[in-house]
Amino acid sequence: RVPVHLARGLTHTGAMHSPLGLPMVYLVDDEEVLRDALAWLLRTRRLLCEGFASGEAFEAFVEQQCKARAARWPDAPSCVMLDMRMPGISGLTLFERLIERGLIDRLPVIFLTGHGDVPTAVAAVKRGAFDFVEKPFSDNALVDRIEQALAASRAVLEARRARDSVERALAELTEREREVMRLVIAGRPNKLIADALGISVRTVEVHRARVFDKMNVGSAVELANLLRQAPGAG
Repeated sequence: RVPVHLARGLTHTGAMHSPLGLPMVYLVDDEEVLRDALAWLLRTRRLLCEGFASGEAFEAFVEQQCKARAARWPDAPSCVMLDMRMPGISGLTLFERLIERGLIDRLPVIFLTGHGDVPTAVAAVKRGAFDFVEKPFSDNALVDRIEQALAASRAVLEARRARDSVERALAELTEREREVMRLVIAGRPNKLIADALGISVRTVEVHRARVFDKMNVGSAVELANLLRQAPGAG
C-alpha cells in the first residue's frame, strides 16, 4: 500500500493540461487521502495526474474541454481512475455520460471498486470500461493497467491523427485526380484508365504522379493501404 503520510497534499486540483502530448491520468474519487496516495504513486512513476473530488467536478471539466476543443479532446494519451461509489454523481453514472460523449475509446476508464461493487464493475467492463481495480489494490498491478490504458488511448489518438492527415491530403485532390486515383487503386493500368476517362495515357501519368505526390506515397499498394485509414475515402 502507498504510505499515505508521504502522499498528503500532492493532488493537483486545477485545470492542468497535458503539455507536449505527455500522458495524463485523471483521478476521480471523493476520498482526499486516496487521491493524494494515487497522485504520489503515479508521480513516482513519472506520470502526470490531476485529481477531482466529485463526479460533478470532473463532468464540468470534461464539458469545458469539449466545448473549447470540440472533438479534439483529449489530444494526448489519457485515462480516468474512477471511483465506483461517490456522493452525487456516481462513477457509474459518470461513465455512462462519457459513453454518450463518445470519449471512452480515447479516454479509457479504470474503475476503483470495493468488494461489493465487483459485479457492477464487471458489467461496466462489458459496456466498454477498460478495467476495474478492487480496493485495496496492488501498486504495481494498478500502474501496469494505467500504463496499458494510456497505451490504448495513444493508439486511438495516433489512428485519428493518421486518418485526419489522409483526409487533408484527399481534400487537395482535384476531381479528375480522384477519378484517376479510384482506378489506380482498383488495379487498372494507365492505358485502361485513359480509355475509361477518355484522356491520353500521358495525361493519366501526370495525374497519377500528382496523386502520389499529394498523398505522399510511392506506389498503388501504398496508396490503397493509406486509404484504409480513412473509411469512405476515394
